[in-house]
Amino acid sequence: MAVPKRRKTRSKMRMRRAHWKVEAPTYSACPQCRQPKMPHRVCGNCGYYAGRQAVETE
Repeated sequence: MAVPKRRKTRSKMRMRRAHWKVEAPTYSACPQCRQPKMPHRVCGNCGYYAGRQAVETE
């Protein structure tokens, strides 16, 4: 099994980890009620998904 011969330097390790960014989740407007919702998910406000009622809401 391959094992590194030398330890990675701090700068090389930090260069690699520079791309570990946290991104804010994207939101889209619900076509029925115009509330923000995550894409490809049922709307928590009205319960619609893909133009039809998927979940009963109160």
